[in-house]
Order: sequence, then C-alpha cells, then structure tokens
Amino acid sequence: MDIIGIGYMGFESPNLEAWREYAPQVLGLGQGNAPLGDPDSLYLRSDDRRHRITFHPGPVDRIAYIGWEARGRQAFDAAVARFRDAGVVLEVGDAARCEIRGVRELVSFRCPAGYRHELFYAQKWTPRSFVPGRPHGGFVTDERGVGHIVLITPDYGPELEAFFIDLMGFHWYGAGKGRTGFFRAKLNDKTSHDIAFGHAPGMKGVQHIGLFVKSLCDLGETYDIVRKRELPMQMTLGQHSQDPHVSFYHFSPSGFAVECIHELEPWHHDGFELNPEQLSIWGHERVGPILGPSVMPLEQYPNN
Repeated sequence: MDIIGIGYMGFESPNLEAWREYAPQVLGLGQGNAPLGDPDSLYLRSDDRRHRITFHPGPVDRIAYIGWEARGRQAFDAAVARFRDAGVVLEVGDAARCEIRGVRELVSFRCPAGYRHELFYAQKWTPRSFVPGRPHGGFVTDERGVGHIVLITPDYGPELEAFFIDLMGFHWYGAGKGRTGFFRAKLNDKTSHDIAFGHAPGMKGVQHIGLFVKSLCDLGETYDIVRKRELPMQMTLGQHSQDPHVSFYHFSPSGFAVECIHELEPWHHDGFELNPEQLSIWGHERVGPILGPSVMPLEQYPNN
C-alpha cells in the first residue's frame, strides 16, 4: 500500500482545557478551527494542514483513531481493494465524517490489537498558513506525516505483524526491549517507525507520541519550558543509538509521554538494520515511569 505515514491522530480526553494551554504554550502547536460538525473538540496544527492532532471530549484518555495518508486517490482505491480482498471489515466514511476530517475520502478499520485506524487521501491545507502557539521554528512533517505513536497491547501475536507487514506493506524495524514491533509506512524512508507496539499483558493504551521539530534551538527551548513548569518527565535529553536524533520525553495532560525530537542527521534509509547494544548513546536518564496513566488495565479501557 502506498502510504506516506500518519496524516492525523485523534484522541479522546476529559482534559481538553489543559490541552488548550499546554499544546501551544509548551509544545508550540498551533490551534486550528473546529469544523461545524465537531464544535466541542480541540484541533491542533503542526504545519499548513487544516489539522494534525485532535482531542475529542471523552471520559478517559485514549487514542480514538490513527489516520494513515494514502498517496492519492489511486493509491487509496488500491488499498481499499486489498483490505476487502483480505476480508478486513471497513467502514466507509460518509460526507459528514470526511468533512470533519477535512479529507476527500476515508475508510476506517481495526488492527488485530483492537485500535481504530483510518485510511484517507487529500487532506485540506492552506499554504503558508501555519502559526505556532508561541515563538517556534516549526515542525518536520511533509513526506513523513505528523510523527509517530507507540501503543501497548495485551496480546502480541504473529497476526499483528502480518497485518502491518504482509497486508499494509510496512517495513519492520527492531528496536526497544521486550516483545516489541516498530513499523514504518512504505513511502516513509525518513524515520525508523511511524507506529510501534509494546507487549504488556492485561494492559492497553498510548505509551508515547513523537513530534519532530526543525531546529535544535526549538528542542532546547521546549526542554527549558518543560523544566521551568516542572512538568513530569519520563526521560531526560539524550540521543538514541539507532536513530541520529536527539530527544527527550515528558508527560502530557493525558498521561502519555510526548517525545520531542530533532534530527542531527538524516536517517540511514534502512539499507541495513542496526542492533544497538544500548538504546541511547548518551542521556535519556529514566526519571519517570515507562507506562503513564494512559496505559490502563483492560477492564478500564473502553471497548468502542
């Protein structure tokens, strides 16, 4: 499937008011206009797209959907046909849903881990329209999408990897500890992963999301803001062994971590697979829990 990466992410949260202040003032995200069909939700921007991240009112903090961007209509049609041939249950987005998402067409489906995904093409955008929430040099998006997400699943079986590798055509990349899988969309050769799954029996939820900033200065200023506000940290500033990136992790109002990332040099395009002896070259001291309150026991996680 000719998929670029994650075009948008939608969350549910009872903490929208906290996000209205945190997203622009800490992360530097811009605030978009909520569409007429969804006036109570918070729409956030990281570039010239109409939105990239949405928070909908909900009783618990969780991921509501992950929107994968097909290269265009022909790639979208081919992917839909491939899903149907494989027996994947698809829900076709009606005109109202497409207008809310700001896309031409979309279908929704669930992966074997039970998370909801959407496939779309042609999201609305306005050139030179992005305004950050505070002085900020901007985010790296374009051909790689909005960033990445790491999810926890109580069951990690071969069907999960088969879904993303054999059906959706993603690349697999080994990283992390324990039973994990890191997957990158076919057309994304800029980063190691778009989505990853970690195995935690009896648990489910978002572990962290990753957002790329354009300059080291932006990363450093965000780090200072997080520390001055005494926001809870997960890992200090550091550099991963497998990625030419410098980053840090702190907890958002929704209880999942946000990894703020700057690329020191381009990704190596997966001409080979690295097997680092340690996850980070320097830094990344763990100062908080790996699983925040957004990862919860199955009996607390909504089924819909």
